[in-house]
Amino acid sequence: MLTLIQNGDVYAPNYIGKKDILLVDQKIGAIEDSISVPDNFVDMKVIDATGKRIVPGFIDSHVHITGGGGEGSYKTRTPELQLTDATLSGVTTLVGVLGTDGTTRTMTNLIAKARGLREEGISCYAHTGSYQVPVKTLTGKIEDDLILIDLIIGAGEIAIADHRSSQPTVEELAKIASQARIGGILSGKAGIVNVHVGDSADGVAILEEIAEGTDIPIKQFYPTHMNRNPQLFEAGIQYALKGGYVDFTTSTIPKFLEEGEVKCGQALKRMLEAGVPIEQITFTSDGQASLPDFDEKGDFIGLKLGKVDTLYKAVREAVVEEGVELETALRTVTANPAHILKLSHKGELTKGKDADLVLLDQDLQVDTVFALGQLMVEEKEAVVKGTFE
Repeated sequence: MLTLIQNGDVYAPNYIGKKDILLVDQKIGAIEDSISVPDNFVDMKVIDATGKRIVPGFIDSHVHITGGGGEGSYKTRTPELQLTDATLSGVTTLVGVLGTDGTTRTMTNLIAKARGLREEGISCYAHTGSYQVPVKTLTGKIEDDLILIDLIIGAGEIAIADHRSSQPTVEELAKIASQARIGGILSGKAGIVNVHVGDSADGVAILEEIAEGTDIPIKQFYPTHMNRNPQLFEAGIQYALKGGYVDFTTSTIPKFLEEGEVKCGQALKRMLEAGVPIEQITFTSDGQASLPDFDEKGDFIGLKLGKVDTLYKAVREAVVEEGVELETALRTVTANPAHILKLSHKGELTKGKDADLVLLDQDLQVDTVFALGQLMVEEKEAVVKGTFE
């Protein structure tokens, strides 16, 4: 399967100029100033990308692919992700997670869904566990999950600073990090611990205590929802300046913003202005998660649904509304998560990497999407749909 994309402005994610890109099966075969089609060669799809920007496929590393939530009882369990929820939004790589519910949402279901999405044409990985401590794994041990299950690349999302968490101690969370680290080392994977950070004033203090008081490096943790309130965001700046990763959640609702949640575009700009290296910052959607609302007593009063399509919308907003350079904003959903998660074949447009590409139109909207060399979206229409779509 050969595809030639010509005359596009290529952001790899750094801008490298107007180039032609040859896709050979699932890989990028060449990126050159000009690649010509041999005479009488008909078995090649040629796409004219004149006026378009070609960027790496987006990586959304925190998605509830099997659905999530249930904070409002059984009827509020959210639906599974469908293939085009991702592809129409330019997302070609997902990392599935469980959340609050580690009972009716199980690791076996998570792995099966991840494999199903792979069969439908996109890349999908998973973390082992849920909010709860002790961690509910697939095999019984975090290390074994990482070493023996190919698509498990980390642990999480483990909840801290939240009334829904198991209130893990420093010792408990340090042991989880150690187990994930060992599993990652022995399997060549990231072994990252994805941490849900709630609204509590404790914020990321427990992560800092572990980093300062044990041999576990601060980058073993990957805390998310770091823009959920002003206090946590400010703490996140200091956490990042100590070397930690920070992830901002793109799914939100007006009420959360009114209560002080920091919009991702603003959060990115402010972090950069504070001197945080761009390599430590990512965006994730929290797609298919419930976005529950609780009153001051902790009682549930309503919820909305997180959406994967917010991921790139937040990147575009950072560029259009906040003045962040496109190549900088793109890193939050391409090269940065690929590096943090040790997905060495993802996140960049270079020869030999996976052929995951997005073509953006002149308004920076998603126009065309390739996942592993397969055309998934063309001119904003899904070419490939999920099994039950």
